[in-house]
Amino acid sequence: MADTTATANPATATAHEGVRRRDFLDIAAVSAAGIGGLAVVYPLVSQMAPSKDVLAASSTEVDVSAIEPGQAIKAVFRKQPLFVKRLTPEEIAAANATPTASLRDPQSLAERTKEGHADILVTMGVCTHLGCVPLGAAEGEVKGEFGGYFCPCHGSHYDTAGRIRKGPAPTNLEVPEYEFTSDTVIQVG
Repeated sequence: MADTTATANPATATAHEGVRRRDFLDIAAVSAAGIGGLAVVYPLVSQMAPSKDVLAASSTEVDVSAIEPGQAIKAVFRKQPLFVKRLTPEEIAAANATPTASLRDPQSLAERTKEGHADILVTMGVCTHLGCVPLGAAEGEVKGEFGGYFCPCHGSHYDTAGRIRKGPAPTNLEVPEYEFTSDTVIQVG
């Protein structure tokens, strides 16, 4: 009786070897195609990320310690003017005395400032009508009929809380996202 386990059929051995080679070639081809696909897609996706200069301009820190009551400063946030004003107790009282129901865009002063910092008003320095820069943030500028800001382009008047009171502007001056990182520094954006 012949031992069949000792001698293998050469045709069967070649067939098993061919399957192994074919599987390896299939896996290698799919892997190469996947790596090639990533090499093409990665630059396309990564170019959509913001550049370093855009990321740097996405937030601004402002030191409010030097702002005296009644004074405002101008800063730049995302290439637009930013007004930071320290309100006097009289300005706060006048803003709180105005009934919000009488306003075109009803917002209270508390809604426009941060809790514990009702004397610091942060607004974008862009009129909501057609994008002009209102006057009233610098010393000696016209503040309008309500003591806040005045847009010289089309005559919009804002009160001390940056709320529209008269003129064609449809909404209040925008209050950007900001937070106090300390008692004297705010981070906008």
